[in-house]
Amino acid sequence: MEKSFTHIEAGRARMVDISEKNNVPRLARAAGEIVLSAETLEKIRTGTVEKGNVFATARVAAVLAVKKTPDTIPMCHQIPITGIDVNFEVGEDAISAIVEVRTVWKTGVEMEALTGVSVALLTIWDMVKSAEKDESGNYPHTLIRNIRVLEKLKG
Repeated sequence: MEKSFTHIEAGRARMVDISEKNNVPRLARAAGEIVLSAETLEKIRTGTVEKGNVFATARVAAVLAVKKTPDTIPMCHQIPITGIDVNFEVGEDAISAIVEVRTVWKTGVEMEALTGVSVALLTIWDMVKSAEKDESGNYPHTLIRNIRVLEKLKG
């Protein structure tokens, strides 16, 4: 079976019409990682980052990003979000962000979960960028990777 692009019709981008769909409980979980230096990870673990609580700030940023997804991704519908959970795991060389988004609506929330993860990771980077810069002001080891949908449930 050949896959089709639902957001393209006659060569033009379009928002898919979901008006005939039923409201259904939906969930999406997405994750991603930011690679940081051992020194930066220790500052985050011990709560000594100069800008403040990294996880609290990134959690709020993720929630705001989920709610604003249709403002930044043109073909996303405005979806009534019923729940958002944001969690972080500190590993040996990276922090993982996991965002779960729930709704009871006509379409899924995977783009919202992916947006939440992306903004959470970018916020972490912003909170620690002064510690991650090298002498030239660049970030030779800082890296965001593996942003993906872990799970999508319908019904």
